[in-house]
Amino acid sequence: MSFSSHAQFHLGAKAGANLTKLDGQSFNDKFELGYQLGGFVYYNLNDFLGLQMEVFFNQTNTEIADSYSDIIDQSFENDKKLNYVSVPLLLRLNTDGLLTISAGPQFSFMMNENVLNNGKKLFKDSDFAAIVGAELNLFPIIIYGRYTWGFADISDFGGDVKSQQIQLGVAFRFF
Repeated sequence: MSFSSHAQFHLGAKAGANLTKLDGQSFNDKFELGYQLGGFVYYNLNDFLGLQMEVFFNQTNTEIADSYSDIIDQSFENDKKLNYVSVPLLLRLNTDGLLTISAGPQFSFMMNENVLNNGKKLFKDSDFAAIVGAELNLFPIIIYGRYTWGFADISDFGGDVKSQQIQLGVAFRFF
């Protein structure tokens, strides 16, 4: 691998906080705190454009609305922790080196089971979302923030449910 192609390829680790809410009749309409932990790889196609792929563990917390308390009290606790493996594929717009704007799709796969007493699943196995965000590049440290809009209905309980998430965190670029 030549030095010029090596300089275009970058690898790193990231960790941060998630503020997530699920929009749906069965869920409280407020953001709940969770976390994320994982890694990323990106390749700069030129000075302005790049592609970034990430794989990270993403914990989403939510609370079932009180209107379903009779069902919930007999079946499970109101607070739910949803554990996902998320895989975003992002287009990077590299500005002057200090700021990077990124956007693209994210696919997430549920890692835990959430079922009612009768065996019906509460949440679906996957989620599809769009991400837009920005990074402040203080190499090797990167500070990032982004917003995720869920497009897929992720629940089999109480109508159409979509996720929204604010992600804030710090990443370390190895090279």
